[in-house]
Amino acid sequence: METKVMSARDIEEMIKTFPQYTHSWVKGREIMYNYQGIWCHPKFLEGIISAQHTFKAQPSDVFLCSHPKSGTTWLKAIAFAIVTRQKFDESNTPLLTNIPHNCIPSLEKNIEQILENRHIDNSCITPIATHIPYNLLPESIRASNCKIVYIYRDIKDVIVSYYHFMLGRLNVPIEDAPFEEAFDEFCQGINVFGPIWDHLSGFAKASLERPEITLLLKYEDMIKDPTSNVKRLAEFIGYPFTTQEEKEGVIERIIKMCSFENLSKLEVNRSGIQNGERARAIVSENRLYFRKGKVGDWENHFTDEMKEKIDKLINEKLSHTGLALK
Repeated sequence: METKVMSARDIEEMIKTFPQYTHSWVKGREIMYNYQGIWCHPKFLEGIISAQHTFKAQPSDVFLCSHPKSGTTWLKAIAFAIVTRQKFDESNTPLLTNIPHNCIPSLEKNIEQILENRHIDNSCITPIATHIPYNLLPESIRASNCKIVYIYRDIKDVIVSYYHFMLGRLNVPIEDAPFEEAFDEFCQGINVFGPIWDHLSGFAKASLERPEITLLLKYEDMIKDPTSNVKRLAEFIGYPFTTQEEKEGVIERIIKMCSFENLSKLEVNRSGIQNGERARAIVSENRLYFRKGKVGDWENHFTDEMKEKIDKLINEKLSHTGLALK
């Protein structure tokens, strides 16, 4: 059955009928709507619903998927460097003057741009990023054989990163936003593109069912052993490194070029503003995507009771996935 094409106005009006929630810990500055089990900013929902109705996957597509604050920026930078390495190197890469989010389009933010690019050049093979949960991806993606890469991270660090990102984006002083309240909401699944348990479960299940087209990457493993993981990523998405490239240190140069230390020092990532085409109402300073990038920062925020609670939730909701999340 052919899916009915909805206008932007239709989508906007539909979203207004969804359940609403206002974050208390950011002083009511963020209103989210619930769509098929996930909470989102209305502009993101416009993109999700539009993509569900208009996007058609191609066999050559590569999707970089993640729950927010799980290593998305880093994955985008590495993937972009891999697929464009014949054209750019560390001296002229667009990553020097553009935040990785502007080098890799987002399905829910830039759906109009993606569709326009495909209209102009149907052979476009630039990876596409998304935070959309697996079960809400356009049917054409889930039914195709295109590649999906999913990066995941220790949930405790995700919570801390999400907390600080929201404070920065909404300009709320940390002393006015109790971390305990943000933690409790996250545990209830009230966070953008959440609940995180469902997000992780969906992609873990997809990887178990079709591992040849769904690759899981763990953030902490990539930090611990970047060389083998970057090599693995390149091979999976169809851009394997040659023996000559490995001898010449191409992998190491990409790792260094895309490192947090390097990208966070670039002027564009210190003072620029990232603004998605679909999410015009969501304006974020680039520096907010480069806060720390460290493993274990949660220890500076969690009480023993918080750690016990989140570990219990992880055991209850995600032990069946086989993911190493603690």
